[in-house]
Amino acid sequence: MVFNRQTYQQVFLNLGKNHNKIIAPIPLHIFESIPSTNQKLWQLIERDSKISLGVIALQQTAGKGQWGKQWLSPSGGMYLSVSLFPDLALNNNFHLIMATAWGIATTLRSYNVPVSIKWSNDLVLSGRKLGGIKIETRAKRQRITQAVVGVGINWTNPVPAIGINLLSYRDRLSSLEELVAIATYGIIFGYQHYLKVGAKQLVARYSELLINLGQQINIDGDWGTVTGVTTEGKLIVRTETATEVYLTPGQISLGYEF
Repeated sequence: MVFNRQTYQQVFLNLGKNHNKIIAPIPLHIFESIPSTNQKLWQLIERDSKISLGVIALQQTAGKGQWGKQWLSPSGGMYLSVSLFPDLALNNNFHLIMATAWGIATTLRSYNVPVSIKWSNDLVLSGRKLGGIKIETRAKRQRITQAVVGVGINWTNPVPAIGINLLSYRDRLSSLEELVAIATYGIIFGYQHYLKVGAKQLVARYSELLINLGQQINIDGDWGTVTGVTTEGKLIVRTETATEVYLTPGQISLGYEF
């Protein structure tokens, strides 16, 4: 795999200057083809790594999305995993999803790529799926102490009907190295922003990019409107009978017909 580390590092540093948030570039381990970038990164962490690392692959042969669904990973996509070492209560796991989704989307938006978020962890462009985030965590004494943030973004790879790749936006993103720097910086930027402002402000920022607000959905025959997200990551739906319903991730599929 031909990957220019110098280009990646320079873009990463420039992002820090543009966002007034200087962050040291995350060291990367680069592979042509592996089963899973998340799996490989856990192996590296188990070797006593205590600093954030990244793993990228040109192709994954056994990638998985949220809820264990298969994540197709053909050549041309960006497949990245980044490690974090948080100190969070177990019930704050969803904060990591909100922080990293918001961070990546915000960083892409700084390149005039109008990315939004579909609850709970999809990156959306022009109403179609651009990418997804899968976070795996490990805990000690009821605290999350290790996390691996896996991100897949469609770059030039073929996509299904509900998907979109960045091919049509390549005048704004010139290389895979640039996209990897954007995604890696966005993960760290979003997480650090969350630590600074807290969960309430994070939910507000996340909700600003949420494409589902105002969406009509059917819950067991009762129609309702999506009105927001709680700090626990639950979707708030107000039904026609003026009842508020709180849905957890995985409880309902919102689809891609807006």
